[in-house]
Parts: sequence; structure tokens; C-alpha cells
Amino acid sequence: MASTLSSAEASRGAAATAGNPRSGRKRPGPYPLWFLLIPALIYGVFFLVPTVFSFYFSFTRWDLFTSQWIGLKNYQTFFQEQALVIGLRNTLIYAVLTSGLKVVLGMALALLLTSQIIARGYLRSVIFFPVLVSAIGIGLTFTVLMDPEKGLINKALAGVGVDGPGWLTDPSLALLSVALVDVWKGVGLATVIYIAGLVSIPGEYYEAASVDGASKWEVFRHIMLPLARPATASVITLSLIGGLRSFDLIWSMTKGGPGFASDVIASVIYKQYQAGFYGLSTAGSVVLFVLVTVIVVPLTRWLNRGEES
Repeated sequence: MASTLSSAEASRGAAATAGNPRSGRKRPGPYPLWFLLIPALIYGVFFLVPTVFSFYFSFTRWDLFTSQWIGLKNYQTFFQEQALVIGLRNTLIYAVLTSGLKVVLGMALALLLTSQIIARGYLRSVIFFPVLVSAIGIGLTFTVLMDPEKGLINKALAGVGVDGPGWLTDPSLALLSVALVDVWKGVGLATVIYIAGLVSIPGEYYEAASVDGASKWEVFRHIMLPLARPATASVITLSLIGGLRSFDLIWSMTKGGPGFASDVIASVIYKQYQAGFYGLSTAGSVVLFVLVTVIVVPLTRWLNRGEES
């Protein structure tokens, strides 16, 4: 009997050892490594190779057929441009403003759309719909709506006795106007991310808070806000990257004007390319790439600290 038990225990121990991935040699994955060849090839052709060539051509004066090595002259010229200083300032203002508003409004709308309200599913679709529309189409539409004389927005304000401003023609309002349109377009994605974060919070936390007599504000502050931190990190990262790289909406609405009032780095780069300064515009693209990397990578690591533990 004892030998039978010892044999059974030995069999169970051998099975446990075989099933433990840490006890022996690492078991191969379900797919062979050569399955990674095509994704790696696509990544190399469409990302790594263009990135390397961009860095190289930023040190040259080039056109479609020739290139001449000029070292750091493109960067020196680029940083001496007044438009770059204005564009850098506007880029940072635009990115911080749009990402901050998307975080606040996205959380507020997610709280509303996870509560017991009528037509909740329909309202979620309405909020998300602008995300699906082309930025160029939205830009052209709001250019018409914000026309200082014939625009529907100023006509509606005139109907209640308010003299509407030049949303896109006033240098002090142009960048803010485009930023608000960007928030209107992108807040739906932030809302969906927050909804996913809120509905994934276990119900036991709410039950415990109810037993303790916590108020709605205390539930939001001590349960929803901390446990929705991964959603907040995702919204901040995505919206900040989008704000730093924003071009299509700004170009379709103001083309960087009036003057340089709504120019961002991407629009400055495009203007240099239009003027035929290809090396200079390539250097600007590298500057934008470095700017996004320097800001987003440390911020993402800070926002996601403790998540891997």
C-alpha cells in the first residue's frame, strides 16, 4: 500500500514538474520563429529604413536625383527660423491643451455614459462618431461654421445679441479654435477608453464603499480615479502624441495662419517642403521625431510605473 502511494505521489510530482515552465527547459511557443519574418520585414521596410534615411538626408542638401553632404547646416538654419520658435511654442500649447481637455471631458462623459440613463448605447455611438470622420472633412466643415460673417456659429450668437469673434482670423483665437475642434473630434476615443476602464473595476469595491457609507465623490476619488489609472495613462499618451504631431486639422482650417499664429512644427516642415527646401524639411521631421520621443517616452514610463509589478 505504501509503495503504491509513493508511486502515485512520484507520478504527480513528475507531472507537476513537467507542467511547470520554470522547472525545466522552456517550452516552444505555438508558432515557429519564422512566422515573425513577414512582420519584421514590413516593420523594417516601412519604419526602420525610412527612419535611417531621414536621419541621413537631414544632413544633406538633396532633391530627387542628387544629394550633397552639408553637416549640421540644415539644423542651424531650421533653429534660426522665427517660424520654428513660434511653431514649437504653439505645438506644446496645442498638445497640452487638447490632451488635458480630452482627459477631463473623456472621464466626465464616461461617468455619464456608464450611469443608468436613457438611450445610453445611442449616446455612446453619438460621442464616438466624430472619431470616424476624416480630419480634413471636419476641418473644412468647421472652417465654414466658424466664418466670421457667414458662419452658423456667429449667426447663432448674433441671434442672442452677441457679436461673434473671428474664430480663425483673430491671431489670439485661431490656435484655440482649432484645438477645441480637435477635442470635439477626439474626445470620443478618450471616452471609450475610460468606459472600458470603469466597467472593468470589480463591483466588490463599490459594495464595500456603500457599506462604509462613502459619498459619490469619495467613491470617485478613492475607487474610480485610482483604478482607472491605466485608462488615464492611455488617454494622455495617445492624445499627447496626436497633439504633438497634429497637422491635417490645422492645415485644413488655418494653414498656420493668420501669419504664424497657429503654426505648429508639422506645418512649418510642410511649408519648407513646399518651398523646395527638402533637406531643411527633413531636418525638421527629425526634430519633431526627437521632440515626441523625449516628451512621450519618459511620461509614459512615469504614468505606467508600478503596473508591471
